[in-house]
Amino acid sequence: MSIAPSARLVRCAIAAVCGLSLTLAIAAPARAETYPSKPVRIIVPYGPGGIADVTMRMVAQNMSEHFGKQFIIENRPGAAGVVGMQGAKEAAPDGYTLVMVGGGLTIAKALFKTLPYNIETDFTPVSTTASYGLVLTTKVGSAYKNIQDVIAAAKAKPGMLNFGTINAGSAQNLSAELFRTLAGIDVTIVPYKTTPDLANAVLRGDVDVAFEYFVGFQSPITNDQMTVLATTGRERASNLPNAPTVIESGVPGYEVTSWNGLAVPAGTPADIIATLNRAVEDALKSPEVQKFSTAAGMEARGMSSEDLRKRIQSDVAKWAQVIEKAGIAKR
Repeated sequence: MSIAPSARLVRCAIAAVCGLSLTLAIAAPARAETYPSKPVRIIVPYGPGGIADVTMRMVAQNMSEHFGKQFIIENRPGAAGVVGMQGAKEAAPDGYTLVMVGGGLTIAKALFKTLPYNIETDFTPVSTTASYGLVLTTKVGSAYKNIQDVIAAAKAKPGMLNFGTINAGSAQNLSAELFRTLAGIDVTIVPYKTTPDLANAVLRGDVDVAFEYFVGFQSPITNDQMTVLATTGRERASNLPNAPTVIESGVPGYEVTSWNGLAVPAGTPADIIATLNRAVEDALKSPEVQKFSTAAGMEARGMSSEDLRKRIQSDVAKWAQVIEKAGIAKR
């Protein structure tokens, strides 16, 4: 009995689809095995020389050695990271363009009304490369010996204590706002343009407590000009083991850690993301990266793509709430 032409066409179509599926199933592992076949660029949306840039260069060097192909840093500063992020968003999702991302981008998502990119949907996370908390400092010889001294003084004289940070809306500035809320105190938060300006204000006694990353205050801390009252991570910082956390100091729920990491344009194949994630993990284990990170007050440690996606979502929600409670107008 002959088969009707329509049935024959259906059978051919089914065979073609099955053959295509088998081909794709075989090709997918091969794609990961042959990646990368050419140089890979890592867009850093800030200028060269900063701590994040230096860390990323060391990671890139290790990844180049790992793959036998160059991972090239491309600095694209401008508009607080917007230029670099937009360039990465527009790149082909083929694994040959990566972009450095960080906790500051989650603040930007919560702070700005509109941005030409969406950190949550336009990119797929690869891994963190480092995480780091802040230090709460005062000048040596200050009357404040610990966080409870600061809280007691703030409650005794509402509005009289000054907390120093850098620019309004920065991670440092919002961390001070969060501390004020969770500690239940009334203080004046004074933003300065730069970290050196803030350091000088601390040393002059213009501010009682400053919120900044360790690397920004490394010199006055190591030269015994500033005292570290507390650190802001969940656990004590490895480079400051004698400094308690803010939580240990009596402010439950206060935890602020920032991070840097890598992402790729949305749509990049999952097997390539997995390959990159493993390579980042290996790079972070190198003695050079570990030594540099520890000295700078950072912890070089990666995480899965999915865990970083959840962290980004959590950070956006957290900072949006802080911004709202602080009454900071969206830009």
